[in-house]
Amino acid sequence: MRLDPLRAVPGVVASALVGPDGLFIELIGEAGDALAAELAALRVVLDRVGRRLGAGNVTRVAFTSERVEVVAVTSGDFVLGVALTRGHDTRAAQQLLARLALELTDLPRPEVA
Repeated sequence: MRLDPLRAVPGVVASALVGPDGLFIELIGEAGDALAAELAALRVVLDRVGRRLGAGNVTRVAFTSERVEVVAVTSGDFVLGVALTRGHDTRAAQQLLARLALELTDLPRPEVA
């Protein structure tokens, strides 16, 4: 499974890979399905923000809540994200996500009409 390397990162609560249709391709953790749904929604917002600001594609986002640290990266139409227990260093997860994003070249891309 593509997300398996994230299992070894300390503090990981959930991880998800979301496709261009907004549906998950792979999940890790009990909260993986919730993370996938939020990543799909977040992708729509990030696309809009990038477009409205003229900033181009948003390729990485990170935020901290009361309980978790979330990092997400995009690769084409796909989003990979991980939620870690707050206070854990996110650098290892960020590096893994970036590497995994580069490996998504074999996934089917949506057809452009």
